[in-house]
Amino acid sequence: MMAEHLSRSELDYPFKLLEYFNGFRVSKVIFSACELGVFDLLLRSPEPMSARRVARELSTSVDGTERLLDALVGMEILEVETSDGEAVYSSTDVANLYLARGSGKSLHDMIVYQSQTVYPLWNHLGDAVREGKNQNEKTFGLPPEDIFQAVYRSEEEMLRFMGLMNSSWVLDGHDIATAFDLSGFQKIVDLGGCTGALAREMAKAYPSSSVTVFDLPQVVETALKHFPQEDAAVGFQSGDFFSGEIPPADLYVLARIIHDWPEEKCLTLLKKLYDTCKPGGGVLLVEAMLFENRRGPVTAQIFSLNMLVQMEGRERPPSGYTGLLNRTGFHDVQVCRTGKSYDAILAFR
Repeated sequence: MMAEHLSRSELDYPFKLLEYFNGFRVSKVIFSACELGVFDLLLRSPEPMSARRVARELSTSVDGTERLLDALVGMEILEVETSDGEAVYSSTDVANLYLARGSGKSLHDMIVYQSQTVYPLWNHLGDAVREGKNQNEKTFGLPPEDIFQAVYRSEEEMLRFMGLMNSSWVLDGHDIATAFDLSGFQKIVDLGGCTGALAREMAKAYPSSSVTVFDLPQVVETALKHFPQEDAAVGFQSGDFFSGEIPPADLYVLARIIHDWPEEKCLTLLKKLYDTCKPGGGVLLVEAMLFENRRGPVTAQIFSLNMLVQMEGRERPPSGYTGLLNRTGFHDVQVCRTGKSYDAILAFR
């Protein structure tokens, strides 16, 4: 049966499989270049740089630096030309926009988190599949049942995670904020809104609505201290949406929250929102949705495995979210696939 789904050329020589086998090395090339400061250096440089000069600036070996730069050229992330018989390297526009720290759309924090937190966890994927639980204990020596103790295990790690979330919404926030017309909701509360990056996109899209981030006290404190709040359009409020009171709102946003937790905990939270919400109010879930036929998208399927390795939850198809919402009283569920990393599900009280 498998042969029917593979092209003749793939059976003759497994190009695609070999590309998949090599995927972790490709990731690590980008991770290492980011961590070493390659993209920041090339962005600052007024002219292309030789491997020798890059190595001198970064205190790295010339040989290793040259191999790393060449791999990035092969991946079409850097460009190379010859000047006076010497190879000189420069950044592409994509590298300058997304990989250097200096850009407003930089994914640098996301990459560092993937490299230093997610990558070590994935060394234990086989164990996670065997055991059916996260691998925080084996990876970080922390109890598997307290997932956010692992996520927030130090100020450095908290900043790393918050940087990841910030990068996600700098990239995807506008598409999520505008997936549905939310202008009818006067008071919007982003539960677990972290740095406020998604909330700021909501405030930009709906200037007549008030938008508030509701998150744990240490997260709010860190967001205000380390992540610039360009304007006062977004408010911050401290609390715990599981154990404490939830502020009143016309629309509650749960962006990448439901996928963290087991089903019973999701149902408890959604029921609490339903009971707090006024009639006509709603909830907006933001997640990477699976296809109903289990054939993709592969990014969401990989995310679901990540939830197994790191958290207690999973990714779901639209029917999974509709089921959770209907069981807790919400109705008129609408689904919007953005075609990018994250999708939106809107439901009403």
